[in-house]
Amino acid sequence: MSSPRILVTGGAGFIGSALIWALNQQGHENILVTDSLGTDEKWKNLVALKFADYLDASDLLELVINDPEGLGKFDFIYHLGANSATTERDAHHLMKNNFEYTKILAHWALDTGARFVYASSAATYGDGAHGMDDKIADITNLRPLNMYGYSKHLFDLYAQRAGIDKDIVGLKYFNVYGPNENHKGDMRSVVNKAFDQIRDHGKVQLFKSHHPDYKDGEQMRDFLYVKDAVAMTLFLGNNPDAGGLYNLGSGKAHTWLQLVNAIFEALNLPPNIEFIDMPATLQAKYQYYTCADINKLQSAGYNGTTYVLTEAVRDYVQNYLAPNKLLGD
Repeated sequence: MSSPRILVTGGAGFIGSALIWALNQQGHENILVTDSLGTDEKWKNLVALKFADYLDASDLLELVINDPEGLGKFDFIYHLGANSATTERDAHHLMKNNFEYTKILAHWALDTGARFVYASSAATYGDGAHGMDDKIADITNLRPLNMYGYSKHLFDLYAQRAGIDKDIVGLKYFNVYGPNENHKGDMRSVVNKAFDQIRDHGKVQLFKSHHPDYKDGEQMRDFLYVKDAVAMTLFLGNNPDAGGLYNLGSGKAHTWLQLVNAIFEALNLPPNIEFIDMPATLQAKYQYYTCADINKLQSAGYNGTTYVLTEAVRDYVQNYLAPNKLLGD
């Protein structure tokens, strides 16, 4: 059989480059990568990867609009490109880049017979007051806490209204961390930031809790290692019966203390944690608990994550952060 032709948008980014790495591990190299390479150093994520061609994200959109057959046919389109900054305040940019772009690509994929898998986000769930269940039919009650989450939620709603949701796959990534996220600045995971803090200052700073039900450091998140995240992504892409929205998480919630203690353990150092005040601008938008209900993913046939938290942190710290390596190096 000939190798499938694959398009990965956001391919120089964190999850996008990890997805290409995983595809390379499976022997796939017939990949068109698109991204917007700005002034950061995410281009470094591509250096060790194997792919057929690269195209700027703006050029892709122009071709899809003006010459939809010009790029030829793809078997799979993994649309992971987006502005993923939860602190982004330019609503116009987010609507154009996250919502409109996704609409155009989705219809192009369906028109050309490509399997379309796109990144939604767990940020669409907001504070979780209406649950974090990917099986609910009515998602109109969800209330994202930031504009990024809303831009993702808006496309989820659109796909339902347009009746295309069952023909595509939307991925609600929870707290993904791992190699190839160095370029993300303030949006890097706590593992990445904590490693730098320990290296430079010998301690880690965590936000104090401003919620009476959670002690300092006991705020909880569903942390998902990027190697598991891309394995889930490819599983759903290759499962023709899968459609609609899927939570991608470990299915377990861990505290910040558990996460940070695992980092110190991976470095063979005693824990040294300092709690600092949370900025007032974050307090009203802060999620104190996230946990992915992954029953839908498991019902589709996925057997579960490969890495438990401590093993994932150890792999990340010892094999990538400490030696300053990227996936594929």
